[in-house]
Amino acid sequence: MIALRTRFAGFLGRLGRNQSGVAFLEFALLFPILMFLGMYGIELARMSMITMRVSQIALAVADNASRMEQTNNSAVAPTVTEADITSVLIGATKEGAGFNFAGNGRVVLTSLEKHPTSSKQYIHWQRCIGSLAKASKYGNETTLNGINGPTITSLGSGATKAIAPDNMGVMFVEVYYKYSGIFGAMFVQDTVFKQEAAYIVRDIRDYRHNQTPVVTPSGTKSGC
Repeated sequence: MIALRTRFAGFLGRLGRNQSGVAFLEFALLFPILMFLGMYGIELARMSMITMRVSQIALAVADNASRMEQTNNSAVAPTVTEADITSVLIGATKEGAGFNFAGNGRVVLTSLEKHPTSSKQYIHWQRCIGSLAKASKYGNETTLNGINGPTITSLGSGATKAIAPDNMGVMFVEVYYKYSGIFGAMFVQDTVFKQEAAYIVRDIRDYRHNQTPVVTPSGTKSGC
């Protein structure tokens, strides 16, 4: 019995002096923390990347829409075609294909112009694409266009506002994207990113407000 106790005490002594498993034990204790921090970093990086991509989509749509050139023919009353507008909007969904922008996003493209007789800022036409249920924050092309409904003085939520000059238009873009965390709701709840962009039109356009139709009905209309 004494010999057994002696051997057991010796075993405990050797175990106490043995440090070969300390590093493994420390790693086992720290691994959940390291994994948590790593996952959190991945989530933040993905959020930053998608925010940047949404901003790029807004800029690209505004830029491309400002270049849609009307046929230089005085007999052609309407401005750009539905096919032209839809092509620009489809480009946005293709640019965001990597994060399912078509299914979780929305682009609202607005032609802001200055009314030739009242000098009011108004929405001449507006088109949309994307499955996310979002509307423009600023109005629509019918009942809330600046002529009907409240007056529109400018568009934009930042310090610099978009205002259409005389006989010119501004392509104003609102882009929405519903973001869901890559790890579910562990680090972030579902949230909607929004970016805006605007470009002055840089092509030939017909800005007469009383033309019907406003946009040449050639191609599929991307209505809002």
